Amino acid sequence: MAETTFFPQRLILASAVVSGVLLALAVHMLGARFGLDLGGLWRSDAREFMPAGAAVAWWLLAAAGFGGGYFTVNLMRSAVSGQIPRRMRQFLIAVGVLLLLGAAAVASGPSSVPTMSGVLAGIVALCLGAAMAFCGAYFALREA
Repeated sequence: MAETTFFPQRLILASAVVSGVLLALAVHMLGARFGLDLGGLWRSDAREFMPAGAAVAWWLLAAAGFGGGYFTVNLMRSAVSGQIPRRMRQFLIAVGVLLLLGAAAVASGPSSVPTMSGVLAGIVALCLGAAMAFCGAYFALREA
């Protein structure tokens, strides 16, 4: 009889955080291409109190990081026990490849955001994605 092997908790947590950060950065790059500027809150020339695009960008980043961390933990647990169907694996691989291709296409084009503002927005996206991915992964690990 074959024994079920389990991944160590720290390995699951680390891979979930990395996955959540990558997903949050991809969402940030795709959102910036569609006008969801993360740095819109810091602009002094904005006529509105809070630009809606900036608020949507913050929420998308937080949701992508949290969801990436949470679902990575659940997928790693079910992958070890062999519970992921073949079609689901193929679907997840296709979605991941398409997301990375879209982010690469966006990153290779010219940016409409000034350089310093873009760098700061990228660092903020990285930190927010890491924090939310950790929270999502930690929540999923404590849940089970």
